[in-house]
Amino acid sequence: MLGLGGLWYVAFLLSLTCHEAAHALAAFRGGDNTAAAAGQVTLNPLPHMRREPLGTIAVPLLTFALNNWMLGWASAPYSTLWEHRYPHRAGLMALAGPAANFLLAFAAAVLINIGIAAGAFEIPASVTFYNVVEGSGDLAPVAQFLSILFTQNVLLMTFNLLPVPPLDGNTAIGLLMPERLARRWFDLTRDRAFGILGLVLAWYFFGDLFWPVLRGAVRLLYWV
Repeated sequence: MLGLGGLWYVAFLLSLTCHEAAHALAAFRGGDNTAAAAGQVTLNPLPHMRREPLGTIAVPLLTFALNNWMLGWASAPYSTLWEHRYPHRAGLMALAGPAANFLLAFAAAVLINIGIAAGAFEIPASVTFYNVVEGSGDLAPVAQFLSILFTQNVLLMTFNLLPVPPLDGNTAIGLLMPERLARRWFDLTRDRAFGILGLVLAWYFFGDLFWPVLRGAVRLLYWV
C-alpha cells in the first residue's frame, strides 16, 4: 500500500505542477507576470507546494489513507485587473492547465502502447483507476505509475473543463463571447456564492460524467 501511495503521490504532484505551471506560463506570455513573480513558471513542485500546502500535501495524503485515492488542489495567482482587461487572454490561460493534463495523458498513453507492443505490458482483465495496463516483476510498478498518470490527467482535464466557477472551464467560456460580454460574465461568476455553488454542482455531477469519459479514453488508448 505504501508503494502504491508513493506512485500515486508522484503522479499527483507531477500532474498538478504541470497544470499550474502551464497556467502561469500562459498568463506570463499574455502579459500578466503575477504567477511568474511568485516563481510558478516552473516544473519544480516546491513553489506550488509552498503556495498550497494543504491541497498538495495534507489533503492528498489524508484522502489516500482513508480511500486509497488522492484528492487535492493547487493554484497559480493572476491579476484580476489583467483578466478583466484581456478576457480572451485569460481564457487561453485557463485552457493551458487542462491542455497540460491532456499532454501528460497522451504521453502516458504513448508509453503504455510502446510497452504493449514490446510485450512488456498486458491489457488487464478488468480496468481500475490504477490498473489500465499491467506488467510483471520489475515492470509492475512502471505499469501502475503509467496507469495512474493516465487516469489522473484524464480526471484533472475533465473536471477543470466543467463550465462552472471557479473552474477553468468557466473562464474559458469567455473565448466564445465578445470581450465586452466576457467581462460581464466574469463579473457575475466571480462572486463567492457562485463559486461555492459551482463546486457543489461540479462535485455532484462529476461522477456521472467522468466514468463514461474515462471508459472512452481507455478504449481509445487500447485502440491506438
